[in-house]
Amino acid sequence: MAEQVKGISEPAVSAWLAGSLPGAEPPFEYELVAGGRSNLTYVVTDARGRRWALRRPPLGRVVASAHDVTREHRLLQALHPTPVPVPEPVACCEDLSVNDAPFYVMEFVDGLVVRNRRVGRETLAPGARRVAAESVVDVLADLHTLDADAVGLGALAARDDYVARQLKRFRTQWEQSRSRDLDDIDGVYKVLIEHLPDQPVTGIVHGDYRLDNCVVGPDGVVRAVLDWELCTLGDVLADLAMLLVSWTRPHDDAPPWPESASVLDGFPEREELVARYVERCGHPVDDLAYYQAFALWKLACISEGVYSRYKADVMGRKAEVDLSVMDTRVRLFASAAAQWAERIK
Repeated sequence: MAEQVKGISEPAVSAWLAGSLPGAEPPFEYELVAGGRSNLTYVVTDARGRRWALRRPPLGRVVASAHDVTREHRLLQALHPTPVPVPEPVACCEDLSVNDAPFYVMEFVDGLVVRNRRVGRETLAPGARRVAAESVVDVLADLHTLDADAVGLGALAARDDYVARQLKRFRTQWEQSRSRDLDDIDGVYKVLIEHLPDQPVTGIVHGDYRLDNCVVGPDGVVRAVLDWELCTLGDVLADLAMLLVSWTRPHDDAPPWPESASVLDGFPEREELVARYVERCGHPVDDLAYYQAFALWKLACISEGVYSRYKADVMGRKAEVDLSVMDTRVRLFASAAAQWAERIK
């Protein structure tokens, strides 16, 4: 008998899938996808080889509101008809008698998730790397020019004071999940609060927009944007800054994202990303130093939560990760945030 996959309550989930997925033929196989850092993703394969992706919250106790997969499903429903490429949502289950937590199922998008430089080197030719960079920027511009009301997301969240709201939210998450004291977290938070910027453009914000949260084809074109759990309404420059701080280049000194594929030949400089973004959507890009400090501070808070969840073994694969690497990642993000914060004092 096959080993039970953590987070999937069989046979109840299989029975629900058989009745909810058009054309699905049991039995189903489940595989937990490596690389997940928050909500868990499984590849579901039926008897005919058809595949879907299933998303559920981490196992065990989680921070309230941080892992709302039903909200994520509603977001995909709203965005799927738009120019922003997302997996097609198929079904959502909120019945806790089926599983121990809500989950939803979406189409499985074939393609490449370029998580690190090894994957980038092995799967994307230098020409495709530039295409990937330009496509990632173009999709971001498309997202930021959507009318939230027109696509049915006008009531998603409050629109004003985005950064202030985010600082409050992630400060709370930091306090709930922290496993040590880090002076940089407190120091950067103080600077960010004291220098809150105006919000020049309000739009739909992905919240964690990076190359490795996209599925791209071998030609580099983005086929789908993943991981919408942090999506909200607010200051669109936060997304651009998140892309920039994750975009490592060969000349960077002690980058917070050293494994990023963007260090490879063929990927353009960050300045080229900014210029293309402005060309595509026309939004002002002032105060980017502030937003990059904010993005890195937020990443430190999120990464501390990830570290704490893996340490508590609620992600289903504690034995497969190096907790010391995760601890170092938190410290790198916090230190880099402090360096950017020095530029806005």
